Amino acid sequence: MKPFPEASTREAYGKALVELGKELPDLVVLDADLSPSTMTKYFAREFPSRFFDCGLAEQNLMGIAAGLAAAGRTAFASTFASFATAKAFDQIRVNIAMPHLNVKVVATHAGISVGEDGISHQAIEDLALMGSLPGFTVIVPADAPETVQAVRAAARTAGPFYIRLARPKTPVLHPASYAFATGRAELLREGRDATIIACGLMVARALQAAEELAEEGISVKVLNMATLQPLDEKAIIQAARETGAVVTAEEHLAHGGLGSRVAQVLGQKCPVPLEMVALQDYAESGQAEELLEKCRLTPQAIAEAVKRAVSRK
Repeated sequence: MKPFPEASTREAYGKALVELGKELPDLVVLDADLSPSTMTKYFAREFPSRFFDCGLAEQNLMGIAAGLAAAGRTAFASTFASFATAKAFDQIRVNIAMPHLNVKVVATHAGISVGEDGISHQAIEDLALMGSLPGFTVIVPADAPETVQAVRAAARTAGPFYIRLARPKTPVLHPASYAFATGRAELLREGRDATIIACGLMVARALQAAEELAEEGISVKVLNMATLQPLDEKAIIQAARETGAVVTAEEHLAHGGLGSRVAQVLGQKCPVPLEMVALQDYAESGQAEELLEKCRLTPQAIAEAVKRAVSRK
């Protein structure tokens, strides 16, 4: 498989905000003193009167975003994923989710691929937290073009969103002309023996695993499940019926994320062998690729999970 070019999802987010700011005069952006990292700095330079730096006070960030949304604004609130979801969960739950306000929480530096900042900065429970909130749309883009499309969809759709972005550059899998559809899985590769359902940076690794398995005579379907809530249950059931085995891959704890959601669908509607490639515990400080390797979030681990699932058919 030829290597994909790489681009930053958070950089794509920051530039998309500027374009949306030109199109939507009611759009405002908030940050928690991290705009050079979340890339909301681009919006701040272009629209200083519509940008609010709330300082290192994530709970206030979410409360202010809720107030602006209640006043008719489309509010984008950004900080690191660990701070947005863990520190400010009560404010998100009570002030945003319960009244279904038009706040888009776009969090960067998710998962364990955040570098040497350590486990306090590694958001690996965020999908479980945000996916527990009724009415929240939860999206994990696979690359920069999908990020742009997801952000644009969020800006033009009423209601609360959580969009999870990475710190490092990730492989670009989509052309600029790609059309994202909220709540719809994307078929990236056909296959007959098993299905890999992945999200975020694990999508490129799923494709690599499928390529390697094809050389061994194992045909694998690959689905990009960018939207975790609402989940594309139809695509999951169809893939399970067609291939008879499913593997999920995510940069999140095994419980509460993509794997848990897929397991719920399969258990209720189409039981087949299921394997999950995910985190089992907190990690440690280290470089992104080293941590992903140590925690077995690799194409090789996905390929091994596929073989286990196929053997159980």
